[in-house]
Amino acid sequence: MAGDIKRNAHAMKSLFVDCNHQLAPVFARVHRPDDPPIALNTKPFAPEDLPRLLDGYGVCLDDHSYMPTPLIAQCRSLKHIVFLGTGAASYMSIAELGELGIEVHIIKGYGDTAVAEHTIALMFAAARDLARMDRAVRAGRWSPLEGMQLSEKTLGLIGLGGIGREVARIAQGMGMNVIACNRRELADAPVPLVDIDTLLAQSDIVSLHLVLGDETRGFLSAERIARMKKGVILVNTARAALVDEAAMLAALTSGQIGHAALDVFHSEPLKKDHPLTGMENVTLSAHAAFRTLEASMTLLRRAIDIVKSLVR
Repeated sequence: MAGDIKRNAHAMKSLFVDCNHQLAPVFARVHRPDDPPIALNTKPFAPEDLPRLLDGYGVCLDDHSYMPTPLIAQCRSLKHIVFLGTGAASYMSIAELGELGIEVHIIKGYGDTAVAEHTIALMFAAARDLARMDRAVRAGRWSPLEGMQLSEKTLGLIGLGGIGREVARIAQGMGMNVIACNRRELADAPVPLVDIDTLLAQSDIVSLHLVLGDETRGFLSAERIARMKKGVILVNTARAALVDEAAMLAALTSGQIGHAALDVFHSEPLKKDHPLTGMENVTLSAHAAFRTLEASMTLLRRAIDIVKSLVR
């Protein structure tokens, strides 16, 4: 009996595998004396290091590191991955890990306001070409650019969960006409619900707020991009794989998409020679929409609570 308890305690040791310099002080701030101990790895690592790092740990907290199934299969003691956010499917195969007996836990709703505010910030940056003018001024070129006034323009939200609703609230306060489409019926939608074709045809700005899954991967296809208003602004703070990247690049080149404001990418970090980095009609941020102190504190506290329940 005592031996079983010791083995279980060992198996449920926890490691925050990719605790960066921003999250470490936040973690220290929210971790309480009565919480289970959670080891922190703050050093960079390659994917092939995962079996070594996770040796002896039953729980892994994962900020945004890829968890390849063949490597995780070598982590014999691992039983749980607590992903810090909702987009675990972008970083690991949840089904394949499930077959290995590893349960993946996600955390919803911790940063709805933070992501919504970043979405609005990207929308403004795209509409007024702020990043392009910033680059020009820094390079000694004074080139004022004409932008788009957002008041009375139509914003189409693809997905009306917590983040989409918060974007709708802020945008309506700015005098925008907001419409949305949602994959399931909503009795309490705060804005008019339309079908996807209507949304694409009417929207001056399209913002993505879907969860990534098998049914939504590539949701914004070449065919759907072709149905958008010419010159539309596309904002994506959700998941890159919701969009056909090749079709988006072609549409940015042709002007079908006037400007893309993106916080998420198919492979992260985005390489400096990626085609997006050379396009003037693209505004980029480093998957940071959810990164505010307030959201990070909520996120890490909920992650610790999950670990607490697992250890208990």
